Amino acid sequence: MPARRSSDSEAAVEHPPSEIPLSRPRSPSRACGWSPTSWKSKPDAQAVRYDDPAAVERVVARIKELPPLVSSWEVERLRSLIADAQLGRRFLLQGGDCAETMHECRADTIANKLEILLKMSLVLIVSGRKPVVRVGRFAGQYAKPRSRPTEIRGGVELPSYFGDLVNGPAFTPEARRPDPERMLSCYQHAAMTLNFVRSLSAGGLSDLQRPECWDLSFSERADLPAPMHESFRATTRQLGDALRCMDALGGAGNELSRVEFFTSHEGLNLHYESAQTRVAPHRSEYYDLTTHMPWLGERTRALDGAHVEFLRGISNPIGIKLGPTVSAVDVLRLLDTLNPGEIPGRIVLITRMGADRVEDTLPPLLEIVKRAGRRVLWVCDPMHGNTITTASGVKTREFSAIVREIERTYDAHDACGTYLGGVHFELTGDDVTECIGGSVREEDLTRAYETLCDPRLNQAQALELSYCIARRMRAMSP
Repeated sequence: MPARRSSDSEAAVEHPPSEIPLSRPRSPSRACGWSPTSWKSKPDAQAVRYDDPAAVERVVARIKELPPLVSSWEVERLRSLIADAQLGRRFLLQGGDCAETMHECRADTIANKLEILLKMSLVLIVSGRKPVVRVGRFAGQYAKPRSRPTEIRGGVELPSYFGDLVNGPAFTPEARRPDPERMLSCYQHAAMTLNFVRSLSAGGLSDLQRPECWDLSFSERADLPAPMHESFRATTRQLGDALRCMDALGGAGNELSRVEFFTSHEGLNLHYESAQTRVAPHRSEYYDLTTHMPWLGERTRALDGAHVEFLRGISNPIGIKLGPTVSAVDVLRLLDTLNPGEIPGRIVLITRMGADRVEDTLPPLLEIVKRAGRRVLWVCDPMHGNTITTASGVKTREFSAIVREIERTYDAHDACGTYLGGVHFELTGDDVTECIGGSVREEDLTRAYETLCDPRLNQAQALELSYCIARRMRAMSP
């Protein structure tokens, strides 16, 4: 494992001007009264209501005894890569399922997700001329937050579906009962997923060296403007030439067959997260070893809440979702709490404003974080702010709105003099019909609408999106 480059981590940052309302703490706060279970003393709006607390403790005790899903060395590796990305030297691509299910722990499903992430990353590498950090929403994205603890259908009220980590999707009392044994089952499925991901990463993804043979049917659509069509074709030619050149030099096979993939999920069920939190060998820091990068969501980033309390004490990189209602002061307070020592690679701010609200809500956040001199990685999640419901009641997202949010987010960063260093998508490598756009019309949604929560991009839509981002990256390249 390559060592971290301390010179990157120690780069100077601008001190905050006097008008910034909050000062930056000089010493870490997580050592003050923190433990892997100190979150239990804080309010948790997403707490699972288990019937049998003793059963929860038995399952947690068992998970504590099991091997970690990831290693502290891998976590440190990702943190060093994110530190590089914060300096503009890398680009982060994060994507995967809205909510994993144990049923979808299958070889073809996992391989398809890795394949689309790799294809997207290759397109971005060629256009952005910098390495891409690949982070999957897999091997742990089994829990989902809910706005309400229960749902009503036909006059019957049952607990909401909180993901396979908690209960089942079927609308029956048996399935919707929170079952602590599911934490153990999801741990096992996450371990199997990771085992297969590592196997594929080590040697099974080297057959993507001919981009002209990929499914690029989206680039032949009649509604595609001619300049965009030519841009897609030019990127494909450039990518093919680069890979053939590497192959001629004896490097393409090695480069594509030893790619790095990291895992991420929302750190939602704190019983599960804290059960795998431990001090790593030869280190004094705690790591949440269920994943490389846990994140806080819109419903779990309360400053006085259990999730912020838990995450402030671990050494993993942390993602923080920021929606249109977040205040700049709250963002600074989150940074003060979660990264008081200004550790490089620690914080990833994932904005999810919605295409129609980016121009009003994002610039003030960019400006105050910049003026405060805080080093973060800015990432755009163009999915969650653009969810709509059709007249027939189907939840979906429009591809055009997703593209608009990315474009307007780039514009906001350009105007502020900051750097958009990554993107975050809900996607699948399968041929689903959940988002409108490309070859998927509204009347097509029911053909292969498979998600149990939010709509995902299919492989063709995800790849087209990478080409759209590539056009912007190419225009910015020197």
